[in-house]
Amino acid sequence: MFGAFKSTLAAQGGYLWKKAPRLSMPQKSRLKQRMRLVDQNIDVLYQSLKAAGEETTNCKKIDALYFNLPREKDMVARDKYTTFDKKVKGYRKSVHLVPKWTRTTFRENPKYF
Repeated sequence: MFGAFKSTLAAQGGYLWKKAPRLSMPQKSRLKQRMRLVDQNIDVLYQSLKAAGEETTNCKKIDALYFNLPREKDMVARDKYTTFDKKVKGYRKSVHLVPKWTRTTFRENPKYF
C-alpha cells in the first residue's frame, strides 16, 4: 500500500518491540553467572577490608552486602527470576521486563512479601 495508509510492521502486528514472555535458557544462565560473580566480588571485598581478628570491616555498605544480601545458591528460583511489582496481578514480574535488569539487584523483596 502507498500513501497515508501504508502498512508497516507496527500497523500489522501491533507494537514492534515486543519482549519475550519468559527468560530463555541462555539468559537464565548468564543471570546466574552474574549473580555468582557479584557474590564472589563481595567476598573478596569483605576479606580484603576485614582486619585480622575482627568480625566486620569498618565499611557499613560492604558489611551490609556481605551479611544481609542473599547468595545465589541460597535463593529459590522464584526469587532469582522474578521481582515484586505492585501493578501486576500476583505481584510478580519476570526480571527481564524491568529496565536495566542486568545492572540492578533483585535479591531483596519488600518486607512481608
